Amino acid sequence: MNSLDWAVLIGYFGVMVAIGVWSHKRVGDVSDFFTAGGKMPWWLSGISHHMSGYSAVMFTGYAGIAYQYGVTSFVTWSFPIAVGIGIGAKLFAPRLNRLRSKLHVASPLEYLKNRYNVSTQQALAWSGLLLKIVDVGAKWAAIATLLSVFTGITITQGIFITGCITAVYCTVGGLWADALTELGQFIIQLFAGLAMLIAVMGKLDGFSTLWTVWDKLPSGHAHATAGPYTVTFLMAFLFIKTFEYNGGMWNQAQRYMATDSARSATRSARLSAVLWAVWPTVLFFPMWCAPLLVHAKKPDGSDSYALMTETLLPHGMLGLVVVGFFSHTMAMCSSDANAISAVFTRDIMPVLSKAARSWNSRAGLVAARLSTLVFLGLSMTIATQVNSPAFKDIITVVIKWVAGLMGPIAIPFMLGMLRTFRKSGPTAALTSWAAGLLAFFFVNYNLDGSQKAGVALQWQVSVPLAISLVLYVLIGLLRPEDTPERDALLALINSDDDGPGSASAAASLPAQPAAGDAKAVTAE
Repeated sequence: MNSLDWAVLIGYFGVMVAIGVWSHKRVGDVSDFFTAGGKMPWWLSGISHHMSGYSAVMFTGYAGIAYQYGVTSFVTWSFPIAVGIGIGAKLFAPRLNRLRSKLHVASPLEYLKNRYNVSTQQALAWSGLLLKIVDVGAKWAAIATLLSVFTGITITQGIFITGCITAVYCTVGGLWADALTELGQFIIQLFAGLAMLIAVMGKLDGFSTLWTVWDKLPSGHAHATAGPYTVTFLMAFLFIKTFEYNGGMWNQAQRYMATDSARSATRSARLSAVLWAVWPTVLFFPMWCAPLLVHAKKPDGSDSYALMTETLLPHGMLGLVVVGFFSHTMAMCSSDANAISAVFTRDIMPVLSKAARSWNSRAGLVAARLSTLVFLGLSMTIATQVNSPAFKDIITVVIKWVAGLMGPIAIPFMLGMLRTFRKSGPTAALTSWAAGLLAFFFVNYNLDGSQKAGVALQWQVSVPLAISLVLYVLIGLLRPEDTPERDALLALINSDDDGPGSASAAASLPAQPAAGDAKAVTAE
């Protein structure tokens, strides 16, 4: 990178901070900080939902998969995400919005204390929080790895720089800052992605590269599934991502909660699904062509995209693509930080501290911002260890750990909103959660903590979710725990009716806190 590239990068950081400062004016309480006060336009929510779903791992880990195996990187990753979000557009998005509009919660997990009990809420909150620290740590490591390729600074320095910039705008401006920066990041990535696509086609056969390149690529590069990414893995991944990207990743749930209505949440999800089906193909095509243009130095090919960028793009445009790398990671990490802060301050702290149950509006907002900073600090610390033997490498953390552990955490949260599963209560939720986590350990590790060899990737990520799902449904049937209060809660979540029936249902519920009220959260 030369001075022009650095100017582009520094200018980008400056704009992100400026957006955070501007968004500060729109944040008056915790409702504004965590759910934008329910005032976010559906199209902004949809773009934000899309952008907060992937990071620089796209340009490292998944670039390596594209370099080694080709088209399967799209077929077994972004395509099932698009399908999963499309399924959730009617199934989950409107219900998540009603958590805010009808139950007046600010955290996705706040409703769980009434849907199940406080113990279930705390189990899901703590396990999800710890998982997200590791997940976001992998994202910081990915962007720092790219930064080290282009600038020569160490990975630790890269983690510190990107983390501190993100901390400024997401703690000052809350969800509004996240969404607005993600809009800007999407526009930047649009130009950067198209520039890379044009550069690659120009280096090969021009526009005709789109159909002439396939015979020149390594054998099997055009196959829909390849290597460990089999049809079984694809089906398992579709199942997992349907839960994960419709709210199991709490930051995604916030985007639906932030819109003004259930209908807007559905439109938001549909826009995100379309973006997931279309935009990643533009980003992936240069990665599929990479074996013809560069020779990766790393065995997994994770440096191929960075090497290709340095080779093909002029200065200035190189800086724009590097900004694109940053945009994805900072979008995901800042949105995760906001979601974790919501869960910590609204779900965990009121159980740990009596003082937290009587926070006024100002104290609640200060706690939200402080917890965001703490989460970012912890994830940055984890990032420095992501390539250690405990985590193995970036793509292992992102694919195996997150996909394998997300299911047991997401199933009681997501299915708990559906009337079909009204008989599944605290016993079903806690048993399915615990069994899923144990299954992940025994599928992947020996009793001494060493990693098991010979277990296919699709079983590593799908068995925990399958066990959790079966137990959640089965225990609900064998030991039903539906009550009039839980049925009333589900009636509110599953209906847009604001008539007398809805009012009586709301009246039968335990008092729900107002999302902007500091005496918000009570431990039952």
